Amino acid sequence: MTRDGGRRRTARVREWLDRTSETRNPATTNDLAGPFRFLFWLARSQSRQIALGGVLGTLWMVGLAVPPWVLSRAVDRGLVAGNTGALIRWAVVLLVVTVLNALLGIARHRTMTKVRMDASFRAVRAAVEHTSRLGASLPGRVSTGEVVTVGISDVYTVAMALTVAGPGVGAVVAYAVVAVVLFTTSPLLAAVVLAGVPLLAVAVGPFLHRIERTGGEYRVHQGRLTTRLVDVLGGLRVLNGLGGKEFVAERYEQQSQGLVGHGYRVAGPASWVGALSTGLPALFLAAVVWLSARMAATGAITIGDVVAVYGYVAVLVVPVSAFIEGGGDIARARVAGRRIIDLLNLPVARRNDGVVPGGCGPLADPASGVMARAGLLTALVAARPAETRTVIERLGQLSTDARATWAGVPIDDVAREEFRRRLVVADNDAEVFAGTVRDVVAGRLEPDDSRIRAALRVAVAEDIVEALPGGLDATIAAGGSDLSGGQRQRIRLARAVYAAPDVLLAVEPTSAVDANTEAAMIDRIREARRDTTTVITTSSPLVLDRADEVVVLVDGKTSSIGTHAELLRSDSYYRDLVSRAQDDR
Repeated sequence: MTRDGGRRRTARVREWLDRTSETRNPATTNDLAGPFRFLFWLARSQSRQIALGGVLGTLWMVGLAVPPWVLSRAVDRGLVAGNTGALIRWAVVLLVVTVLNALLGIARHRTMTKVRMDASFRAVRAAVEHTSRLGASLPGRVSTGEVVTVGISDVYTVAMALTVAGPGVGAVVAYAVVAVVLFTTSPLLAAVVLAGVPLLAVAVGPFLHRIERTGGEYRVHQGRLTTRLVDVLGGLRVLNGLGGKEFVAERYEQQSQGLVGHGYRVAGPASWVGALSTGLPALFLAAVVWLSARMAATGAITIGDVVAVYGYVAVLVVPVSAFIEGGGDIARARVAGRRIIDLLNLPVARRNDGVVPGGCGPLADPASGVMARAGLLTALVAARPAETRTVIERLGQLSTDARATWAGVPIDDVAREEFRRRLVVADNDAEVFAGTVRDVVAGRLEPDDSRIRAALRVAVAEDIVEALPGGLDATIAAGGSDLSGGQRQRIRLARAVYAAPDVLLAVEPTSAVDANTEAAMIDRIREARRDTTTVITTSSPLVLDRADEVVVLVDGKTSSIGTHAELLRSDSYYRDLVSRAQDDR
C-alpha cells in the first residue's frame, strides 16, 4: 500500500510538472516588431512553464553549491577533528543533498524540454497559419527553400534560446549566492569571483557579435540552396528526360561548397565560444584555487574552507558556462528570429465580410485594361507568357498590387471567403495531394460521384480514371508523380471545374496535351461554363479560335480585342504572334 501511495504521489508530481496551458495567444504586430519581442512573446505564451523552469533552474544551480559546504563541514568537524560520528552524519547529509539535487536536475531538464517544444510548436503554428492566409500568393513573395528553412532550422534555433529562462536565471542567482558565501569566507576571494564574469563577457562578446553577423549571411545562402534543392527534386523527372541532371548536380555542388565556406565563417566564432565556455572557467577555477591554497598556507582560512572554495568555484563553472552558451544561443536566435518575423510580417489581403458582388462579372484589371465580361470565354495572349500570368494574379488577388474590380466592386472590398468560393485560379503549379481520384477532384468540397464524373468529362480525363484500377477509388500519389504531365494538367482542371466557380481563371490549361485533346477540352469547357465567366491564358490557335473574345497584350497593356478571326484580319502583330505559336507547336 505504501508503495502504491508512493507511485501515486510520483504520478501526481509528474502530472503537475507536465501540465501546460493550451490557451491560444496569437502574436500581435508589436510581438513581430523584432527578434527580442518575438522571443518575449514565446516566453509570455507559456509563462507558467517559464517560471517553473526558472525556479527549478535556480534551485538546481544553488543546490550545486551545497555539497561543497557540506563537504567542508565533514572535513573540519569530522576528518580533521577525528570525530567519526560527525563524519558519518555529514556524509549522510551529503548523500541526501546529492540525490535531491539529481531529482531537481531531472525536473529542470524535463521542464525546459517542454518549454523548447512548446516554443517550437507555437512558432511553427504561427508560420503555418500565416502561410495559409497568404495562400497562392506565397510562392511569388518568398521562396520554397526559405519557408522550409524557417520551419525546420530557424524554429529550432529560436526555441533553444528559451533555455536561458531556466539555467540562465538559475546561473545569475547561483553566482550571487556563491559570491555571498565566499564573502563570508574571504572578501578577497569574493572580489576575485565577482570580477571574473565581466572579464569573461569581454572575452566572449566580440565572438557573439561575429556569430550574429556571419550567421545572417549564412542563413540567406542556406535558404537559396534549399530552394534550389526543392526545385531540383520537383523537376527530377524532366531532368532525366532532358539529360541535364549532371549539369544541375555540378551547379548544386558548387553552391553547396559555397555554403560550406559560409558555414566555416559561422563555425569559427561559434567554436571559440564553445572553447571559451569550457576553457576560461577552468582557468578561473585554477586561479581561485591557487589563491585559496596560499591563504590556507598562511592560516587565513582552514583546510575545510579550501575544500569548500574549490567546490564553490568548481560549481561556478556551470553558471559561467551557461552565461556564455546562453549568449551564443541568443545571438543565433536573433538571426533566426529575424527570418521568422520577416515571413510573419508578409502582408495578407485584409478580410472583409460585407461586400458580395452580384453575378459573374465583369472582372476588370485597370493596370492592363483587361476586362473579362460575364458569360464569356476570354483568352489572354502575349508574346511573353509572364504578362498574361501577371494579369491573372491581379484578377485573382494573388498579387499585392491588385486593383481589379468585380462587377464594379474593388476585389479588396469583397468578402474573402465569398471571393475564394466564387472565383478559382487554376494553375499548372497547383499541388496535387495524395489520395483517391474522388478526393483529389473534390478537393475541399464534399465528393459527389456524378458531379466528379462530369468534371472529369469536361477536362477530358475519363481515360485517366478508366486506366487506373479502382476507378474513382484509385489512389494518386503525392504531387501526381504517378501521372504524366498532361494527365496531371487534366486532373487539376477537373478539380477547378468541380468547384463550379462563377469565375474561373486558368493559366495555360491545355499546354501539356495533344491537339485533339486540347480541342475537346476547350469545347467542353465552353459548353459546361456557358453561363459563367472563364478567362484562359494561351498562345494556342486552337484555343484562341474557340474563345468568345481574345485580348492581346503588348508590354502588359491591352493592345487589341476581338475574336480570333477578326484579329487575324485586322492586327498584324497578333497574326505574327499566332503564326510563331503555330510554328512552335
